[in-house]
Amino acid sequence: MKNFLVKTIANAGALAVAVWLLDKITLTGDSTGKKASTLILVALLFGLVNVLVKPVVQVLTFPLFILTLGLITLVVNALMLLLTSWVAGKVDLSFHVEGFWTAVLGGLIISVVSWALHVVLPDED
Repeated sequence: MKNFLVKTIANAGALAVAVWLLDKITLTGDSTGKKASTLILVALLFGLVNVLVKPVVQVLTFPLFILTLGLITLVVNALMLLLTSWVAGKVDLSFHVEGFWTAVLGGLIISVVSWALHVVLPDED
C-alpha cells in the first residue's frame, strides 16, 4: 500500500511539473486545494491508464520498438497522456493536454521527473 501511495505522489509531482512548464497542459480549479485534489485524481487516472492500457500498446507495437530502437516509447507515453486527458474530460476533471507534440514533450517531462522522484522516494511495500 505504501508503494502505491509513493507512486501516486510521484506521478502527481511529475504531472505538476509538466503543468508548470508547458502552457498547453492545463489544470484549472478555483483554489489551490481544488487543484491539488484534481492533480491527485489525475495522477491516479494516469497510473491506471499506464497499468491497464500501456502494456497492451507496447505488445502491439513491439516491432516498432525494435525498428526505432525504443524511440517509439515517446509516442506511447504521449498517447497515454492524451488518453488520460480524454478520460479526465469524460469524468469532469479539469485537466487537458492540447495537441500531440505537447503530449510528447509532456510525456518526456513526466518520465524524467517521475524517474527522479522514484530515485529519491522510498520504494517499500
